[in-house]
Amino acid sequence: METINWHEFEKVELRAGTILEAIYFPQARKPAYKLKVDFGPLGVKSTSAQITSHYTTEELPGRQVVAVVNFPPKQIANFMSEFLVTGFADENGEIVLASIDKPVPNGSKLI
Repeated sequence: METINWHEFEKVELRAGTILEAIYFPQARKPAYKLKVDFGPLGVKSTSAQITSHYTTEELPGRQVVAVVNFPPKQIANFMSEFLVTGFADENGEIVLASIDKPVPNGSKLI
């Protein structure tokens, strides 16, 4: 594992956001959803997330997530991803979302 200093960590914009919409993304190479997430003062942003094993499109709206919002946009099939939602791989390599256990304002920075 490579170590980083505090200044390097501060460059990563890990922010809280609330999922507004989740729809299936059939054009993605691996099963994925398109997510629209409200980051408060940072606005509503979209991403693609390979989280179909543990979550349905119906249960995701209203859920708060932790996301990296300062990566450059990335083209995924016919879709532009604007941020990276964070999570952990389970024992089968399927992603479980990193979550917030009590509501915080959208756009809050992880400190």
